[in-house]
Amino acid sequence: MAISISKKKAKVNERVEHKEVGFFFSSFLAKFLFRIPSIVLILILIFLWSSSTTIISGKVVHVCISLRKLNDLYCISAGTEPNLDIAVPPLNGTSSSSLVDQKDTASKVSSPQDTRVAIVDESSSSIDAIDVSLQEPSPLDIPIPRFNDSSSSTDAMANVVDVSLRESSPLDIPIPRVNDSSTYIPSEKQESTTVSVDSFAGKKNVAFRNNMIKSGDEELVMAYNDVEDQLQVHRSWAATSQNNATCDGKGIYVYDLPSKFNKDLVAHCADMIPWINLCKYFSNEAMGEPIQNLGKGWYQTHQYSLELIFHSRVLNHPCRVHNADEAKLFYVPFYGGLDILRWHFKNVSNEVKDSLGLELVRWLESQQHWFQKSGNDHVFVLGKISWDFRRYSNTNWGSRFLELDEMQNPVKLLIERQPWHVNDIGIPHPTYFHPQTDNDIIAWQDRIIKSNRRSLVSFAGAARPDAPANIRSILISQCTSAKDQECTFLDCNSGKCHQPESIIQLFMESEFCLQPPGDSPTRKSVFDSLISGCIPVIFDPFTAYYQYSWHLPEDHKKYSVFIDQEDVRNMKVNVVETLMQITTKEREDMRSYITYELLPGLVYGDPKSKLEKFQDAFSITINNLFQRLNKLES
Repeated sequence: MAISISKKKAKVNERVEHKEVGFFFSSFLAKFLFRIPSIVLILILIFLWSSSTTIISGKVVHVCISLRKLNDLYCISAGTEPNLDIAVPPLNGTSSSSLVDQKDTASKVSSPQDTRVAIVDESSSSIDAIDVSLQEPSPLDIPIPRFNDSSSSTDAMANVVDVSLRESSPLDIPIPRVNDSSTYIPSEKQESTTVSVDSFAGKKNVAFRNNMIKSGDEELVMAYNDVEDQLQVHRSWAATSQNNATCDGKGIYVYDLPSKFNKDLVAHCADMIPWINLCKYFSNEAMGEPIQNLGKGWYQTHQYSLELIFHSRVLNHPCRVHNADEAKLFYVPFYGGLDILRWHFKNVSNEVKDSLGLELVRWLESQQHWFQKSGNDHVFVLGKISWDFRRYSNTNWGSRFLELDEMQNPVKLLIERQPWHVNDIGIPHPTYFHPQTDNDIIAWQDRIIKSNRRSLVSFAGAARPDAPANIRSILISQCTSAKDQECTFLDCNSGKCHQPESIIQLFMESEFCLQPPGDSPTRKSVFDSLISGCIPVIFDPFTAYYQYSWHLPEDHKKYSVFIDQEDVRNMKVNVVETLMQITTKEREDMRSYITYELLPGLVYGDPKSKLEKFQDAFSITINNLFQRLNKLES
């Protein structure tokens, strides 16, 4: 009986004990919270619910903390998002009248808490992000559309209708799939530009046409070939003549936008990025301050100055017209890149990030010429990568400006294009060189041809310890292990990469310049190396070959060396030893082609330039835009 009573008491005591403990804890908590002023408590709760970015150091480091409310926060990389993982959206985008973030089954799933630290990568004027989150990042995370049935897929623009997540490809690239039964049909107001993929029939188990991927994955091969076919469309728009003697049928109308779409954005130059004042870079018609040591035509130009530079050049174009009825091409001087950049380091809602782009579209719809060709004759220049304007669901990264229905037909000129959008066209990053006359170009050509290239290979950059799949650390190890004068490594953590003289001098003294991907595939450094006569070594076709079809030739062997990053990652190749096998004659031929054939078309001349013999990057772009319209009208 004693045992029986003891058991009953134990059960009762257990319940009582829990009640007493619970009461004590509740009482303690209540007393604690009571001591905190209500306003402070509310502020703490708001912070925990919605905070996204904490800046630890204004110069170098900031920490991003993602809580449950912020399911998939991105740390800032000065305009690019580390380990970018984006699902390809439907081409018809999202109408501005119903702009909502939809659930996307291809979106990356992140842990409830995600902490990342970013450090400046001075080699490309951007930031390296050190990812200490629980998820494993992919190296580049470029979405590649995949077709389940190659025989029934007819849309080479890779319009995703039904997307599902699959395991990463052999290149560790997340690949959304398109159901074989789904066929995308453009809306009436959109240009139905498609590329036939009938040529892929019977190409099973055939390697990529340029032999850049070794995968036996048939769908992956098809996706890469789709990009190539789309670039052929771009090349078909290239002007065959460089004769600019007449402006007949080449009128360019520049919209006089309300200042909030451009000039007012420039006014935020001092506080767009916490650790740098951009105002000095936007001076002198966005070329920046002159660099006397490098000679005439050299300036401290920032990589995000393209929108301002292009605008200045258009305003001075001889074919500019002030009567919209006389125009064939309509230029919209919206500084969308600066609009995005000003929100990167501020805790604002997606609605705020989207607001100015939506206002612009509404403004354009009040202009009669916007509708005359469904926007096909309008052009935008955006000085950041395409992904920054294609925010997908459950993220806070960038805006959805390029996902709007109204933005599908106009041409978007970007420093990095979305590979499966035919109206995204890549144009060169702005470099430090802005020649004013033909003689400026000729003098520089002579200088780089005569330059003493004492080092075989060079690499200016920093490692990416946050991304194990990134090959930078391997390249640095191979470079620093090489003998003297075989490879020179400029560690951008030293701060020297912020000095254009240091970068240009290094590239002028090198035969080959390594150009591995960073936060995104493209690098401004590719163009810095080319204008210095240094042969770029490319490790991913998306870095250059799939970007700049109007400014770089289809035959990439004329100006670059391609080494598969998979071979580097798997330690199958030593890059320095591979480059040593290229003969002096081959190097000289490539450098001669770069210097005399490519260089003039890779630089943006001074806004007051009087180039007659050469076509610079701006002139090539404008001429091709007119040719595109001629093709569409024919």
